[in-house]
Amino acid sequence: MRKGRASIEFEHAPHIICGASVVGPKEGAGPLGCLFDFVDTDGKMGQKSWEEAESQLQKKAAELAVQKSAVPRNRIRYAFAGDLLGQCVASSYGMEEEGYPLFGVYGACSTMGETLSLASMAIAADYAEYALCVTSSHFASAERQFRFPSDYGNQRPFSATWTVTGSAALVLGQENGIARVTGITTGRIIDYGVRDSMNMGAAMAPAAADTICRHFQDFEAEIPSYDKIITGDLGVVGQKILIELMKEKGYDISSRHMDCGIEIFNAEQQDTHAGGSGCGCSAVTLASYILPLLEKKTWKKILFVPTGALLSKISFNEGQSVPGIAHAVRIEAI
Repeated sequence: MRKGRASIEFEHAPHIICGASVVGPKEGAGPLGCLFDFVDTDGKMGQKSWEEAESQLQKKAAELAVQKSAVPRNRIRYAFAGDLLGQCVASSYGMEEEGYPLFGVYGACSTMGETLSLASMAIAADYAEYALCVTSSHFASAERQFRFPSDYGNQRPFSATWTVTGSAALVLGQENGIARVTGITTGRIIDYGVRDSMNMGAAMAPAAADTICRHFQDFEAEIPSYDKIITGDLGVVGQKILIELMKEKGYDISSRHMDCGIEIFNAEQQDTHAGGSGCGCSAVTLASYILPLLEKKTWKKILFVPTGALLSKISFNEGQSVPGIAHAVRIEAI
């Protein structure tokens, strides 16, 4: 059922059957380290380059998720996969051997929200019995593409976030899951004119506020009906901006808000400044930390809002601002 201009409430809610997470050593040493399915020891996954390593992260996460789901591979009709690299090459090479019909998806760091939304629509419309959602990011490949070579030795400001080395995969189906996707609100591009590529939280927070507000309006929802409102990777800087923007719009989410970028690292001990970021940030936190709490019914309903900064090296070097986008997915315990 369509709600408002950009929301959907699913009459037959797709189920999240399981999730799997694969991360690098820094993530494995963080607060969520014991929850991940696989921790790579050196961040290279046995490969020659960081980009090849990221593809292997995706491949490993997809294989683990399908194995955990016990769904025969030939019954997974579609895969929805994305990453941060140009032309989504981490997904292309990572999913190449898996053999699933593939939709390549790009939403910057909001990609897990987009893959979940698209897969849920396919399943709810009965175009697929099962679907696979995969996203990834890698600290070193992202630094090489968007900022500076790691050996450049540049100083990182406090507003900077640390791109998560990790990938997560979720298997969705029509039944027998641990949680349900009951609704989505698709984000729109919001540009507040931020031009600092080291302050992604400031660029993404306005988009998160816009999507969350429209979700509340479209579903006529109240804040207390959600156990948590979870953004993807705003970090401590973006979180403050989001809470203030929401208050200006008449919503105080401060007691319910959680940010995956804040949860995944110990900022002081691990020197990650404002927190974690990247496609893998919200994805691995969802698969390893959030879904188990929904399965246990510790949380009964959450709003999962991955956030993305829509910049490229070319747009940044040409002096363009950094637009943001955020996709909201309402997930409920079964």
